Amino acid sequence: MGQADRPARERILEGAYACVARRGLAKTTVEDAARQAGVSRATVYRHFPGGREELIDAVVLWQFLRFFTRLYEELHHARSLHQVLERGLTFARRSLRQHEVLQRVLVTEPGVLLPKLTTEMERVVAMVAGFLTPYLARYALRDGVDVHEASDYLARMTLSLICAPGSWDLEDPEQTAELVRSQLLAGIVRAGAVDGSRPRSTRGTAVAR
Repeated sequence: MGQADRPARERILEGAYACVARRGLAKTTVEDAARQAGVSRATVYRHFPGGREELIDAVVLWQFLRFFTRLYEELHHARSLHQVLERGLTFARRSLRQHEVLQRVLVTEPGVLLPKLTTEMERVVAMVAGFLTPYLARYALRDGVDVHEASDYLARMTLSLICAPGSWDLEDPEQTAELVRSQLLAGIVRAGAVDGSRPRSTRGTAVAR
């Protein structure tokens, strides 16, 4: 499919992202994005009537969703919550570390990017919790643990660890497995509880939240 054959919104997002990669968030303008996408300014405003701020917010969300699509594909064959958390932490941490544009913007424009990430964080937490819930529901949980509250907790903890793993090396399988066992699930899943079954469907759950 050629450039002109793809939906204008998609071309604008790709064009704006290319500008962010080249110029940074603060210096990317509607004119830049329009020129890069091969559309008029009027077309950009038709899709993003809020102008530059709405466009930049949409680019951040678009990248979020692309990342989680790749993450869900990575976890599609996981058979247990342990596998989901271990593979997810490793994949996400490696992807974050290797994302050149994000790393550069975090260093050069943290005051611009971080508020936008914070704005989207509750949506991301809901997506991750929705993905984890059917896996967690198949375990014997400790007394008093609610599956939905536990999923929300795990979502927030894993996202925090991906961004700031502390002394844990999330690309080391043994360390990651120990982190999942002793830190993330110790207070949620009953001791010795094992689940080797595969949830019927998870891919639509997270996206729908």
